[in-house]
Amino acid sequence: MAVCSFCGNEIKPGTGVRFVRKDGKSFSYCSSKCQKNTKLGREGRRKKWTKAYVDFKKATGGTAKKKSSKKKKKKR
Repeated sequence: MAVCSFCGNEIKPGTGVRFVRKDGKSFSYCSSKCQKNTKLGREGRRKKWTKAYVDFKKATGGTAKKKSSKKKKKKR
């Protein structure tokens, strides 16, 4: 079985999309959601709903970088 290039889930036979770049590298996607996220330049290991995120958290010991929230200025 093929594995999704974005989320890391297994792709069932007869489903999914395969994209081949001009340089010959191929990417397999399980859904249009994964395909669109890749096109937008997002990384699968930074999205909580992906299997790649869970594997990344296990490998780093649960310390993935989290964006810090900035304080919003109040208009007076």
